Amino acid sequence: MATLASAAGAPSLGPAKALALIVPAALLAGAFAFEHIGGLYPCEMCWWQRWAHMVALPFALLAWLLGGRLADGGRLLVRLAAAAILASGLIAVYHAGVEADIFEGITQCTSVQSGGSNAELLAQIMAAPIVRCDEVPWSLWGVSMAGWNAILSLLAALFILWMTLRPTRIRR
Repeated sequence: MATLASAAGAPSLGPAKALALIVPAALLAGAFAFEHIGGLYPCEMCWWQRWAHMVALPFALLAWLLGGRLADGGRLLVRLAAAAILASGLIAVYHAGVEADIFEGITQCTSVQSGGSNAELLAQIMAAPIVRCDEVPWSLWGVSMAGWNAILSLLAALFILWMTLRPTRIRR
């Protein structure tokens, strides 16, 4: 991995690339673990947050893999990943606001289906839990999962963007 500073003192993009890859991967892993291990199914707005993190991952991965071959060292790709992480954080702010009755939520609910025959799918749909966006299924220290995603995503995105604004040394 690139060193943090060159002889001239300019930092590399390595830490920004790493953070842009680790943050969405870790937050997605946590969300899927809560779903598949903890049994907390996502609501519609939870999925919106996940999609934004899923968009961030390929940008961060491409920046990591191709950064040395690009004229800007992958800076644009890292910024795109940070923008997607920021989008997830902003969606999470709205979602946390819906949970706290600050904003009016959406009227959609989600259900979980896993395939099979038409009769099996219908049975799964009928038995699936209705997941409301305005209810808090889990919290830590009074902060919901959406709240934690908002905090972590916004802080990480802003830090990543700040790291890409500094003059950097591009490793070839």
